Amino acid sequence: MLCVAAALAGWIDAVVGGGGLLQLPALLIALPHLPPAWALGTNKAAAVVGTSAAAVTYARKTPLDLRLAGRLGLVAALASLGGAFFAAGVDSAVLRPLIIVLLLAVAAFVVLRPRFGHAPGGAATRARVLSAFAVAGVGIGFYDGLLGPGTGTFLVIALVALLNMDMVHASATTKVVNVCTNIGALAMFTWQGTVLWGLACVMALCNMAGAFVGAHMALKRGSGFVRGVLLVTVVALVGKLAHDQWWAN
Repeated sequence: MLCVAAALAGWIDAVVGGGGLLQLPALLIALPHLPPAWALGTNKAAAVVGTSAAAVTYARKTPLDLRLAGRLGLVAALASLGGAFFAAGVDSAVLRPLIIVLLLAVAAFVVLRPRFGHAPGGAATRARVLSAFAVAGVGIGFYDGLLGPGTGTFLVIALVALLNMDMVHASATTKVVNVCTNIGALAMFTWQGTVLWGLACVMALCNMAGAFVGAHMALKRGSGFVRGVLLVTVVALVGKLAHDQWWAN
């Protein structure tokens, strides 16, 4: 079950992000006595391999501003490190309703703007670039270390909205940034000793295979395909978070 979940998570992450929606709950279901911090650490160790494979695939097949992605990723990695530090002491039940509202707003925005992310809107202004560093780098990076699921989805939306990217280029840039956030969070979880490395290595291979397939499909089918997967992922993520918040207990 964990191998299948890891492969599907890698595919979703490569296309639009949000693979943690499958992989993290799968760890908690398969290993019900595993403390949340260990699930988060093992999830990051598996995810970073698949995300790296997707990032390399995108970089080889589509033009990518590596300078921008690298700088944004560095900021996000530092923020993710901070988020992971606080992960053990945060009540996720407090944050879930806020995340659900934000995701519903994202879904409504994408539905009401059919051309959103289909074509680039020109060069972003300096103010928009700084906003991207604040939102995608600091805010979403911190969230990835703190909780994680949906990070890639949030990054894609932020990059399309703030930097005028199309969906494919936003997904490509997101992979580079997400690699950095995963490394930042994983460094903290490793320092805290909350990673099951044997299990993580097996899941990482499956995650990488799914990511390779997903990246090639996104590049081949274009922004419309990525947009469709984005909407499905957002709806599924809202359902999962709502279940955890109001029905799981």
